[in-house]
Amino acid sequence: MLFVCYSRCSTCAKARRWLGEHDIAFTERDIKTDNPTKAELTAWYHASGLPIRRFFNTSGQIYRALGLKDKLPAMSDDEALELLATDGMLVKRPIVVTAHGILVGFAPEVWRTSLASTDDGIE
Repeated sequence: MLFVCYSRCSTCAKARRWLGEHDIAFTERDIKTDNPTKAELTAWYHASGLPIRRFFNTSGQIYRALGLKDKLPAMSDDEALELLATDGMLVKRPIVVTAHGILVGFAPEVWRTSLASTDDGIE
C-alpha cells in the first residue's frame, strides 16, 4: 500500500498514526518532494471514481492564489490532471493507493470500511 502525504500536514500525521494503530503496513511517499506524475494521477483518478475536484487541495495557498475555485469548473479533466502534476501542494492529501482502490483525504470511517475489505487492510 502506498501512502502519499506531506510531512508537515497535520491531517497526514493523523492518518499515519491511524494506519499504525491498525497495524497497516505502507510505503510512504512525500508529495512535495516526489510529486505524482500525470500518469499516476490519471490512473488514481479513474480508479477512484471521484470527481476531479476531489483531487485538489482546495484549502491550499496555491489553489487560492491561482483562483482555481472559479477556473476548475471550466477545465477539462486532462487540463486539471496536467495542473495537478505540476505541484504536489495542489494535490489533496493524504492519498492511499492499494490494489483494490484509492482513498483521497483522511476519513477514518471510510478508511476502516475500505481497508477492512482488502488483503492489505485491517482485520
